[in-house]
Formats: sequence, structure tokens, C-alpha cells
Amino acid sequence: MKLWDKGGNTNKKIEEFTTGKDRELDTDLAAWDIAGTIAHITMLKKTELLSQSDYDQLIPELKTLYKRAVKGEFIIEEGVEDIHSQVEMLLTQKLGDIGKKVHSGRSRNDQVLLDLRLYTREEIKNITTLTKTFFNTLQQKSEKHKDDLLPGYTHLQVAMPSSFGLWFGAYAESLTDDMHLLYAAWTTANQNPLGTAAGYGSSFPLDRELTTKLLGFDEMSYNVIYAQMGRGKTERNVAMAIASIASTISKFAMDACLYMSQNFAFISLPDELTTGSSIMPHKKNPDIFELLRAKCNRLQALPQDIMMITSNLPSGYFRDLQLIKELYIPALKEIKSCIEIAEFGAKNIIVTKDIMKNPAYKYAFSVEEVNNRVIKGVPFREAYREVGKEIEKGEFKAPSNISHTHHGSIGNLCNKEISKKMDNILNQFSFNKMEKAINSLIT
Repeated sequence: MKLWDKGGNTNKKIEEFTTGKDRELDTDLAAWDIAGTIAHITMLKKTELLSQSDYDQLIPELKTLYKRAVKGEFIIEEGVEDIHSQVEMLLTQKLGDIGKKVHSGRSRNDQVLLDLRLYTREEIKNITTLTKTFFNTLQQKSEKHKDDLLPGYTHLQVAMPSSFGLWFGAYAESLTDDMHLLYAAWTTANQNPLGTAAGYGSSFPLDRELTTKLLGFDEMSYNVIYAQMGRGKTERNVAMAIASIASTISKFAMDACLYMSQNFAFISLPDELTTGSSIMPHKKNPDIFELLRAKCNRLQALPQDIMMITSNLPSGYFRDLQLIKELYIPALKEIKSCIEIAEFGAKNIIVTKDIMKNPAYKYAFSVEEVNNRVIKGVPFREAYREVGKEIEKGEFKAPSNISHTHHGSIGNLCNKEISKKMDNILNQFSFNKMEKAINSLIT
């Protein structure tokens, strides 16, 4: 079944090529397509484009289909082009001509736009929840290991004392900046495109404000042409936020791989979280972090992939946009998996104690000694030269303790302030409004 079918025949090769992976991917959009249809016919009833009697017959069927979709029991049958066609076909099979009335005032263009935005909002909520859990774990590890020192590096050369408190906490704060980008993507996605039809509006007296309210959007995409131009742009914005989170995880994973090497031996994992070698019985490989690194590096290419599909398209709808789903929907699943496993890996990291007592790291304390002399009145440049000469002669003695007190340093991690920063960002998302609206619509 095709919503655009006028009774003619389409070449089988053309049909298969143009349908692509829609039947496979559209099952992820099923619940949202049905919710959008419920909002749409509610608006049609209010504007008297649909009778009360027809509405009363359609609503129970749509709610039943919604429950099936949420349970993962909804399928798009062989020969049916997409989710929109499947829903209308099922309604028509059950209700006859009444089922054919749900498309009035809509195009598949604004249907898929709506489905993707509703789906995106839910996925952003899920990503945010997982990220906050990962953030909390990093903060907890930071506090637990705030007194456990490790060497800091510049140019991969031993530089200055760091701590596991700083290391875990750095990635926690990195996630706060990632959430800024995700919130920007949320504001783009949280605009209602329903009612823009094929990109040029409708002669029906549609009430777009009503569907905006029913679906819990903060506002609508007003200009009907721009709403269609938002296809691809919205996904790219979300992809940039995903890429930012992926960048944080990838760097964390790289650190973990490096620190687990026997040449560093700063951290380890429980045996059950590592893999082995087919010929080297001593191996305990950090595959969890290696795969995180690779998967997240691949996700960082997503914005560019989407941009290359859309960069030379003029205004209006084009079938090129269909291909974005093949990149976008799997990527949303991938980033959730990566955040979840990164949090699991971080939680199980075992920190090596007393690393800095190794004489190999004594020169990491050279800056401490310079600063101690400056505090006693020696000009900085002179103190620097004195310590440098002592190092060259092999006479340098590392200070027995360090004292960093300024904001964000070893002795003052500012984890509470970083937590507050994260909470301030998360409080801007209108998830409660979205959930309340959707629940009211489908119950």
C-alpha cells in the first residue's frame, strides 16, 4: 500500500530502491506516528473537518495501535511502503472509509517531520537521563579518589601532580558542556511542524496551535516552507550534540586504555570486564574502552554525514532526506549504548594507590618546589633556574606534600559547583510538559 497510489503500477526495482529501509526503520517511529494522528484528528474534529461519530470510532482503534507499538508488537507488512501507510491501512481495514479520513490536511512530508521530532524529543530525554547517571558516577568516583594522586602529562611527558579526583571530575564537567549543546538541539526539535503539509500549507482551516498544545511542543515551526527546511537541520543539530558527548566518552576511553597499560598501571578493571588473548595467557584487554573509543569516533562523523546529504538541496522536499533516517535512528541507539557502557566501565574502574611514590615521578613535583621558593621570596625566574640546575645535577628533592587550594584544583575540586551547573542545564528541558501532554493524548 502507498498513500500516493492512484491505481497505476510501479516498477518493482524502483519500488524497492525508493522504499529503502523505511519499513525497517519506521517501526521506531510507529508510536509517534500514531500519537501524531490522534492529535491531528482531534484538531480535525474541533475544526469540523471530522464528525464526532467518526472521531469516536477512530480514537479507540488508534489507542489500541499505540499500545501495540509501545510494546514493540507493531509491524509494517510486506508491500506496505511506510509507517503512515500501515496505520491508515489498518484503520481502513477495521473502519472502512472512516479510516481514509485521517490524512485530510496532512502530507507524508509533515507526518515524517512530526514523527522524527516526537521521536527525537523522547530520545533526547533518554540520552539526558543516561548522561546524568554517567555524570553522577564520575562525580562519586571523583570524591572517592580525591586524595589519590597520579601524574599529569603534557606532550605525554610527566608534567605536574594530578589526582583521580581531578581526572574523573574533568569528564563530569565536560558532560555539562555537552548538555548545553543537547539543550540547543532540544529547542530546535521541540517545535511543531504538523499542519505544514507538503511545505506550502493547506486550504483547510487547520488549528496548528491546538496540535502544538496537544503534543506538548513549546512552540511551532511557523513558516510552512521553513518547517520542511528543518528536515535534516534538526537531525544535524542533534547529531552535533551526540558528537559532543561521543567526544567526551572517546577521550575518557582513550585515557582508560592508556592508564590500563602495564607501562602506566594507573587503573585496572575486574577480570570479568576484560577479554583475553588466544595465545598470550597473561592478557587482560580493555576491549570495553577500545570499542567505546571506536564507536564514539564514528559518531563524531555523523554531523558531517548528514550535512553532505543536505548541503546542496534547495528549499522544498526531496527524497534525499529519506536517507538521513538510515544514519540518524541507529546513531541515537548507539550513543545511548555508549553512555550506558561508559558509565558501567567508569563505575568499575579500580584505582592504583600511591602511584606518585614511584621515583619515576619525582620531577612532577618540580613546579611545587619552584612555587615554595617563590612563596619564601625568591623571584619566580630565579627559583625556576635554581630548581632546573638541581634537576640537571641529580640533586633535586621532591617536596613531601602539595597544597593546591584554588577553585578546580587538586585540593578544591568544586564538585558541588559542577553538579549545580549540570542541574541548571537539565532544569531547562521541558520533559515534564512533553510527557504530560503525550500521556493525556493516548490515555
